[in-house]
Amino acid sequence: MTVKLNKRAFDFAKKLIDDGHYVLDGMDDWSEHHPSAQQENDFLDKHGFGEYEHWFLGEDDEQNEETKGRYKFPFGDFAKVHRCGIIAAEVRAAQRDHTDIEVAVAHLHGRLDELISARDEHSG
Repeated sequence: MTVKLNKRAFDFAKKLIDDGHYVLDGMDDWSEHHPSAQQENDFLDKHGFGEYEHWFLGEDDEQNEETKGRYKFPFGDFAKVHRCGIIAAEVRAAQRDHTDIEVAVAHLHGRLDELISARDEHSG
């Protein structure tokens, strides 16, 4: 299995964050916030694999492009980036030695944490 960074998804995630489409949730929230298999299937039915792939930071180039098994490291709910999804992807990428994905996800994590710091400065 050859999993590499999905640069289209990375750029998409950065744009979502820049456009304010994110959730600053906690590390342990991903088990409740990640899309279910049914939500994935519904999204695929409406949008196809061309849009589906944008929500996964890893891509297994040994798998067919039109299979869910090709896409790894989800980070959002098909509407917004979730900080908890970013953290989960960062941890899994590190565990599996996918350095390119780990570095990219750490960048996204940093951007979201900067938003938390800015929010906290304004509220305090």
